[in-house]
Amino acid sequence: MPAEAVAGLPPLLGEEAARVAAKVDALFTTILALPGDRRDRLYEAMGHAAIGGGKRMRPLLTVAAARLFAIDEERALRVGTAIEAIHVYSLIHDDLPCMDDDDLRRGKATVHKAFDECTAVLAGDSLHALAFDILADEATHERPSVRTELVRALARASGPQGMAGGQMMDLVAEGEQLDLGAITRLQQLKTGALIEYCVEAACIMARLPADKRTPYHGYARNVGLAFQIADDLIDHGGDEEKAGKRVGKDAAAGKATFVSLLGEERARAQADMLVDQAIEHLSGHGKEADLLRAIARYAVERDH
Repeated sequence: MPAEAVAGLPPLLGEEAARVAAKVDALFTTILALPGDRRDRLYEAMGHAAIGGGKRMRPLLTVAAARLFAIDEERALRVGTAIEAIHVYSLIHDDLPCMDDDDLRRGKATVHKAFDECTAVLAGDSLHALAFDILADEATHERPSVRTELVRALARASGPQGMAGGQMMDLVAEGEQLDLGAITRLQQLKTGALIEYCVEAACIMARLPADKRTPYHGYARNVGLAFQIADDLIDHGGDEEKAGKRVGKDAAAGKATFVSLLGEERARAQADMLVDQAIEHLSGHGKEADLLRAIARYAVERDH
């Protein structure tokens, strides 16, 4: 993680974020080593997008949730890296001219600008496939049933029932006047589904019964929405240099957001309430939940 990204984080979160980011980068670097043939350009594009950049909040959230159940951190990091691969693939595709047509991501040129559109599409496709390859590996978990559940849950969180479905809803909603319920549903899929999976994955690895997962689902759902409201606020009035991407895109595209519907002050209040509720869901835990609590607070305090 870049030093400037860590500098803006609270001490506990900054230290943990830097450590997790370094391990995720190391795993990506190993996996994406150049094969030394005509696929090199593809691997370079994947590495350009996946290595060195971003807050790595999804892997950090996965590690933090795994800590609740004393799950081996190396296993949690593998799952977190798989989630990050899905997240990065979605960013590559979102930045394409056919979608948001962005030229800056994580403070550097987007993949289709640094390489070309065809390579960007293939890099995104390959990172999508890589995520499931990581989850299906025995190094992630020794039980085939656990690996199967991890794969199936991520497929749901990233596909039409989750992130991709939310993105489609976002595209067709441009210029429409959505109410709060519609925006909430859209963002629960587009952004929230993958964030919720970070916590769900820890429950799966801990082999926690479905009826015991309710508070963790509540935490993740609230944090996911708070995170999206913060994103809307950053796009509304954030600093482009700090954000590492263009801001003001939503208004320019005529997209309905929490900020456009509620106004800046009410949107911030809503995000704060969601964070309070998320932390309350962890009331049955002690110090092992401190990192999750810090992540929840950071979701609304961040400026990038």
